[in-house]
Amino acid sequence: MRTTYDVIVIGGGHAGCEAASAAARFGASTLLITHKVETIGEMSCNPAIGGLGKGHLVREVDALDGLMARVIDQAGIQFRLLNRRKGPAVQGPRAQADRALYRAAMQDAILGCDGLTVHAEAADAFLISETDGRKSVTGVMTSSGKTFRAGAVVLTTGTFLRGMIHIGEKTIPAGRAGEAPAIPLAEQLYSLGLPMGRLKTGTPARLHRDSIDWSGLDVQPGDEQPVPFSFLTDEITTPQIPCHITRTTAATHAIIRDNLDRSAVYGGAIDGTGPRYCPSIEDKVVRFADRASHQVFLEPEGLDDPLIYPNGLSTSLPESVQHDFLKTLPGLENVKVVRPGYAIEYDYVDPRALDHSLAVRDLDGLFLAGQINGTTGYEEAGAQGLVAGLNAAASCGSSAPITFSRTDSYIGVMIDDLVTRGTREPYRMFTSRAEYRLRLRADNADQRLTPVALEGGFCSHDRAAAFHVKQAQVSALTALLKDRTLTPPQARAHGLAINQDGRRRSGAELLSNPTISFDALRQIWPEIADFDPAIQAQVEIDCRYSVYVERQAADVAALQKDKAIRIPADFDYRSLAGLSNELREKLEAARPDNLANASHVDGMTPAALSLILARLSRRAA
Repeated sequence: MRTTYDVIVIGGGHAGCEAASAAARFGASTLLITHKVETIGEMSCNPAIGGLGKGHLVREVDALDGLMARVIDQAGIQFRLLNRRKGPAVQGPRAQADRALYRAAMQDAILGCDGLTVHAEAADAFLISETDGRKSVTGVMTSSGKTFRAGAVVLTTGTFLRGMIHIGEKTIPAGRAGEAPAIPLAEQLYSLGLPMGRLKTGTPARLHRDSIDWSGLDVQPGDEQPVPFSFLTDEITTPQIPCHITRTTAATHAIIRDNLDRSAVYGGAIDGTGPRYCPSIEDKVVRFADRASHQVFLEPEGLDDPLIYPNGLSTSLPESVQHDFLKTLPGLENVKVVRPGYAIEYDYVDPRALDHSLAVRDLDGLFLAGQINGTTGYEEAGAQGLVAGLNAAASCGSSAPITFSRTDSYIGVMIDDLVTRGTREPYRMFTSRAEYRLRLRADNADQRLTPVALEGGFCSHDRAAAFHVKQAQVSALTALLKDRTLTPPQARAHGLAINQDGRRRSGAELLSNPTISFDALRQIWPEIADFDPAIQAQVEIDCRYSVYVERQAADVAALQKDKAIRIPADFDYRSLAGLSNELREKLEAARPDNLANASHVDGMTPAALSLILARLSRRAA
């Protein structure tokens, strides 16, 4: 086995898989080091992909030729487009997964990836070199003492850095259930002086489906016509099944309240901060004491898997207490617990130590992705992995860093949030985090980002061909709609309610009116129905949002102007009179590389921005 590569990726989770495949697609010889080949692509917690904001990330990963969307399309057993009643900008695709199918599909993708080698062993340490006082990561040493050298290393450790599982008073060193934590790597990161912290997340008990009384529970079906995640997937062929819904009761809450002192979180055993937007059942009972009950989704872990994931019941209470409170939920009176829920505490690196390529600023050759950067969720991890893998590969040659902006992607929003603001709790993506969400829709992720993959040379032939065909059809239909026009009286004669202002309108303009549908225009101009239904739907959405996107263009232009104002790496915030001590510290930690990124530092004010701009102007004079 060779011992020298362009890029080494540590960790075979969602971030590691995307990082390794991205680096290989970019043309770098890549080594993926992971504990076991059999756990590549493991869904450690919730067996689902996507959701509000998260689904946008998956579509963007797919547009950049990543793996996650295609894998979930093979493994999904229930697809739902969330927020259907709202506009496309805030709709989010989500799919329940068969764990075994997902893992198998991801392993097939990784093991069949050209230019990518997999080595099954724990990574114990970085190889470090030092030149002129600056340290660089030059490779990795494994637990058996093997050394592999590389031009760049991507670290994607998930919850494994000094991971500790908590079940009531019981603690178990582990990265996840049944797997050892990564302790030597964590100790080395501390010794290298990286800013470290401690976070926690949790998972619910796993239940046996045959012990549940399904008869009285609400059924949650999937969509009749499943909407795939990947732009390359024509249809979903995996069998689809429903989920079910139950609720906690007053008895559930009473048992939990009576045992809060035995919870690892409330008993003081855990110092790390947990995810605000995915709280444990203990947190829900305490924080929402006025709520009589909380919804719990009973989600199958696979078509042939007997395990049920009770989404909404994450807990760190003792096993006996978990058994007791679970039996108070309707349908679970005789439930059998196959594996108890637990909280897991782990180390992370303050993401303000990174730049927008996800490279560690003060340690050359090292890139970080996933939960090590303070995020939570498969989707956030996968998106970071793709960016880190591409940039690790780019750093080995003469290519410029590949970065994303808040104006072009949710990936850009997430990374900018992390590296400029940091996080004190596990970060989760929401559509509300994106200022330009009307242009950053899940439906147009390929239109926004596949050209980036094409230009960068990391787009497959199949995707490039499919994209060009789609774009040609979209352009042709859009041109046809712009060519077809109606006067206001003609529109009224066809039952279209528009202002009788004497102005002739094109079909594209008519579609920007929310009261006018594509179906209505097909009755007037039957030739537009000759296009594929998916193309018709895309053009309708594009036309519908065109007015709003044009309005946001001015804001984007202003932001791009600010991005052009560079802030030198040695800019001295401490000597800048007028800044608060708190903001000065945040700027020193974030080290924004331009004025636009500085504007997103937590606590930034217009006055403070003016001070920075004035200093930059004097330096340039």
